[in-house]
Amino acid sequence: MAEVAALVGDPARANILCALLDGRALTATELAYAAGVSAQTTSGHLSKLRGARLIDVCKQGRHRYYRLTGAHVGQMLESIMAVALTGPPRLQPRSKADDLIRHARTCYDHFAGELGVGIADRLIACDCVVLGNEAGEVTEAGAAFLTELGVDLSAARARRRVFCRPCVDWTERRPHIGGAVGAALANRCFELGWVERVRDSRALNITPTGRRGFMEAFELSV
Repeated sequence: MAEVAALVGDPARANILCALLDGRALTATELAYAAGVSAQTTSGHLSKLRGARLIDVCKQGRHRYYRLTGAHVGQMLESIMAVALTGPPRLQPRSKADDLIRHARTCYDHFAGELGVGIADRLIACDCVVLGNEAGEVTEAGAAFLTELGVDLSAARARRRVFCRPCVDWTERRPHIGGAVGAALANRCFELGWVERVRDSRALNITPTGRRGFMEAFELSV
């Protein structure tokens, strides 16, 4: 635990991990920009993170892309952020970027922020999802609702990860839906064109189609 904490505690490595927290794979050049350090320094950081199995690398042609090894690393990072918010307040004014992150963002491969928590609240209120402290369950009514929306639950069940679980949102301090279900739901919303990624950020832009879709499906004004 101390070794992992020391790795994550370095500001440059923390920035690298946060840049990968939206589930995408990035090049070393992109991560150097995110970390604010030189390419040579970034190479050393990436080597240490790979050694600890916090990130993976894949080759595509001449390029090498880095990504988190799995949702468990993203969950760890979100938990650290939640703990950090309970510490002493810092004199740092909120920016427009902060507001975008708080409104809608990805937490590795599922929705977080006001959007993610709002969806979770609605699914719980409609008895579509039951969330416990460590795990969650999709009810029969929830399976019917998600299937009608076009979410592929069969593929979600086949994935080698927790099917449904709560993920405490570090900005809202309440759970959003993680696991394979959360990922499948987010993927479907991307397919429908309801959300778009904001460049160089985990923030999401909710499209006009998305505002209508979230209202019709979840009675959620976003």
